[in-house]
Amino acid sequence: MPNFKRYNYNQDAMVVINFEEQLQPGTFEFTLHHLIDDHIDLSVFYDKYQNDAGGRSAYDPAILLKIILFAYSKGITSSREIRWQCEHNIIFKALSCDSVPHFTSI
Repeated sequence: MPNFKRYNYNQDAMVVINFEEQLQPGTFEFTLHHLIDDHIDLSVFYDKYQNDAGGRSAYDPAILLKIILFAYSKGITSSREIRWQCEHNIIFKALSCDSVPHFTSI
């Protein structure tokens, strides 16, 4: 009987990940990331936030827009599913910079 190394898919691992390296040039997520960061003016959203003097930090509208548009491009429309993807999918993690917005924020 062959002697193979044991493996277990049901385990956690701590891995060092550079999120920007996960967004490969030529992909939709790379284009989406750079389009929102470099070419779209999101200042219209900033006036609605009144938390500069105190209160909890808000999610950047750019981050929310990236994950929502990417999710919709994959056919994911449920805010709970988008939240789950931000927790478990490396591309969603890269687009959201490892933030996991509550589904009501999405």
